[in-house]
Amino acid sequence: MPVTWFLLSLALGRSPIVLSLERLVGPQDATHCSPGLSCHLWDSDILCLPGDIVPAPGPVLAPTHLQTELVLRCRKETYCDLCVRVAVHLAVHGHWEEPEDEEKFGGAADSGVEEPRNASLQAQVVLSFQAYPTARCVLLEVQVPAALVQFGQSVGSVVYDCFEAALGSEVRIWSYTQPRYEKELNLTQQLPALPWLNVSADGDNVHLVLNVSEEQHFGLSLYWNQVQGPPKPRWHKNLTGPQIITLNHTDLVPCLCIQVWPLEPDSVRTNICPFREDPRAHQNLWRAARLRLLTLQSWLLDAPCSLPAEATLCWQAPGGDPCQPLVPPLSWENVTVDKVLEFPLLKVHPNLCVQVNSWEKLQLQECLWADSLGPLKDDVLLLETRGPQDNRSLCALEPSGCTSLPSKASTRAARLGEYLLQDLQSGQCLQLWDDDLGALWACPMDKYIHKRWALLWLACLLFAAALSLILLLKKDHAKAAARGRAALLLYSADDSGFERLVGALASALCQLPLRVAVDLWSRREMSAQGPVAWFHAQRRQTLQEGGVVVLLFSPGAVALCSEWLQDGVSAPGAHGPHDAFRASLSCVLPDFLQGRAPGRYVGACFDRLLHPDSVPALFRTVPVFSLPSQLPDFLGALQEPRAPRPGRLQERAEQVSRALQPALDSYFHPPGTPAPGRGVGPGAGDGT
Repeated sequence: MPVTWFLLSLALGRSPIVLSLERLVGPQDATHCSPGLSCHLWDSDILCLPGDIVPAPGPVLAPTHLQTELVLRCRKETYCDLCVRVAVHLAVHGHWEEPEDEEKFGGAADSGVEEPRNASLQAQVVLSFQAYPTARCVLLEVQVPAALVQFGQSVGSVVYDCFEAALGSEVRIWSYTQPRYEKELNLTQQLPALPWLNVSADGDNVHLVLNVSEEQHFGLSLYWNQVQGPPKPRWHKNLTGPQIITLNHTDLVPCLCIQVWPLEPDSVRTNICPFREDPRAHQNLWRAARLRLLTLQSWLLDAPCSLPAEATLCWQAPGGDPCQPLVPPLSWENVTVDKVLEFPLLKVHPNLCVQVNSWEKLQLQECLWADSLGPLKDDVLLLETRGPQDNRSLCALEPSGCTSLPSKASTRAARLGEYLLQDLQSGQCLQLWDDDLGALWACPMDKYIHKRWALLWLACLLFAAALSLILLLKKDHAKAAARGRAALLLYSADDSGFERLVGALASALCQLPLRVAVDLWSRREMSAQGPVAWFHAQRRQTLQEGGVVVLLFSPGAVALCSEWLQDGVSAPGAHGPHDAFRASLSCVLPDFLQGRAPGRYVGACFDRLLHPDSVPALFRTVPVFSLPSQLPDFLGALQEPRAPRPGRLQERAEQVSRALQPALDSYFHPPGTPAPGRGVGPGAGDGT
């Protein structure tokens, strides 16, 4: 619907600015061109398909400059729309070919004419206009007489009236020919905004202030403006009269835009994006960004808005040292939000992590493969560099740098350099990457550490022989405590997302003094032995060592337990994603039925996925904890009888909660889906 003269005056200013704008009468589009040129506007819009650049067959008309002007398209004396007039300046580019080719580009009708310069030129010029949510393309046909054809010279311009746009919106205009002989011209222009829509800050809150009349009905929408793809709506509501909309500062991101329009037919919508340069919005953008693993070698960056970033791989060694970028031999790769990326890896490793930088500052780092491959390993990364004439050199990546092998340095890799080289030659190292310039190898250090520990324990045993039996028993107890209590994690693989959640929990528990066993990390061993034999052996070993069996309940696990308790036996030929958990029930149920479960088993389930009361009564004879809300009690049940101090236990619970939170967010709130109950305005989620 047209905007009143009063609102246009507020936006553009009173005399002389508004009065100087030319008024166009009527809704029809029109075109006119410079003297000597002829031009024609197609009756309807066309598809916006620029196509590829093709070689010019000879002299052609090409757009050289875009010029815009604001005009008013008025349907009544006091009701006008703001409109953008576009002028396209044209010039002759290219050279004449052989005379027989002149008909290809609009030459004279007589093919026998020897002077091709007597030919006129024709062109189809496309104007593409975008101003959210409007996108249009129009086609202008232009003809230049032969007398005006001068190579490399301007021949005039063609003017289009006009593209309607909302006050406050950003308009983008492109121009090119069909077919396209050169790169398209482009122009971006910000139209003046209405003063009755403004943004103010109040501490941690942001206020959207709409000063409109009390009887005015209007729609308000918040959306994420996307450089590629359609905008993502966040919140929408129909309102009346003056309003103050409060946003939390954590909801601000650079691409958060506001759209306002009167609730009338064919109304013009006003758009503003006020947070593009807001430092808090940029901080929130990186807090919301997540790296998501798609396959073992492909991943993508999830973020609300597009952002300039580059990524590479780094090597994270256990112990808390900084992750070391593998540049070189790898290189930094540009990252596009929501675009699948792949690193040229031959194999993956839990110590490989992804670093994302923006403006040479580290913004994001995640070890994507740790959940599926287990905790960090005490492996050494060898970098092989290949030079001319088949020259090669090796170095071991350490916190102090890359230590050449062999070396007389005092670092751990230098002391074990001879053994590492032997392992590499014998094929005991895992090759992660390879190209003409070099390679990356991960060599295990466990056996060398075990040898050193074996010598140490031998000395301890010789010393312990001289002590009394009581001291020996205390030393054995200290040894068991240092190793950590064994924990066997049993679960039902309801879906791949729940399996990733289980892997994240198991990895987090491994950071504590716990030795976690889970079938997710022993698929090859379980496949060789069979599910029943594998679970039976793991349960027996765990309980013999004084460990604990954790039953992780989910809707699928509860259904299987109920089925087993009702029928007393499972169908032997059943197949499906729950077969592994189904096999474990044959080992677990006798302990519960015979009263041997307390002290040897604990139960757990995830908040918002399953309530502890939903667990069958038989399994509630042992404690059942809800995670992560009851993490301190859950970890207390997993510890040795002599539990750590309450403060230490709370610290470990917070550590596990931080490690588990990204997996919980990914499971309950998949990327691109707004979290339930978390809107960005009053009545979030109440769209109309």
